[in-house]
Amino acid sequence: MAQQQLSNQRLAWFNGDFVPEAEVVIPFRDRSWKYGDGAFDMTRTFNGHPFRLKEHIDRFYRSLRYLQIDPGLSPKEMISHSEELVARNEHLRGAVGDWWLGQRVSRGVDAVGDEGWDHTGPNVVIELTPLPFAKRAKQYRDGADVMTTTARRIAPSMLSPRAKTHNYLNMIMAEKPVKALNADAWALLLDENGNLAEGMGSNIFIVREGQLYTPSERYVLPGVSRQMTIDMAKRIGVPCTAGDIDMFDAANAEEMFLTSTSLCILPVRTFNGAVVGDGKTPGPITKKLIDAYAKDVGCDFVGQYLKFLQ
Repeated sequence: MAQQQLSNQRLAWFNGDFVPEAEVVIPFRDRSWKYGDGAFDMTRTFNGHPFRLKEHIDRFYRSLRYLQIDPGLSPKEMISHSEELVARNEHLRGAVGDWWLGQRVSRGVDAVGDEGWDHTGPNVVIELTPLPFAKRAKQYRDGADVMTTTARRIAPSMLSPRAKTHNYLNMIMAEKPVKALNADAWALLLDENGNLAEGMGSNIFIVREGQLYTPSERYVLPGVSRQMTIDMAKRIGVPCTAGDIDMFDAANAEEMFLTSTSLCILPVRTFNGAVVGDGKTPGPITKKLIDAYAKDVGCDFVGQYLKFLQ
């Protein structure tokens, strides 16, 4: 009976063991809870197979090195535990479609010394979460609405945006006024110079005169799907430039789309309330990139989202 109950719960990997998610308990003096002092990374599965897991783990360990946190695991071990976690939860995937797969590491616990905790070093969690297909489905049908926000992305001279840390307050507070106007809109932060930067877990691309542009890596978290899109553009003969994109260029974009591991490529229909290009989504170059992406991952991700239309 206990085994049957366990099999119906998602498992997580927590400090060395596979346990039901409810058993992942972090002490309240953990520095990540207190200060956001930790790092994470996320990928997704396509038909149960993790997407570019090595690239995501490599990026994760770059964030950890930047924060000077040692998780006590090698990248190979992190990959192995992640793959096993996906396998152990495979019997639950049919009900949700596919997973977000995440790895999280805190710096550890600021212990007073008399709490009785056995473990005060870095807390390590590997987790699975159902992808939000139903919530996002209509955006693949209609295109996304993107709005810039007055809050700027933290400048690299202060804290590198290239590290994926647990402190997301910069993006969370920037997103709130946008969500108050349109709950389905995607907030886009500008960098310190007023150029496009990034959104919550997403990178942005625009198309002008047949060429692709995306913000410089210096001011954004360089997404794995961002790099994949740059590589695919080169493969299909579309020039792509990473650099400054100001509001004038964005306002005059013929096409626009967001990328992230969970989104893959999401066409944008409006930018700050104005229709992008001729209003048709996806545009021709975006469509070519979507088709190339789907072929590369072996999954019609647009169709996967659209199946969840309500």
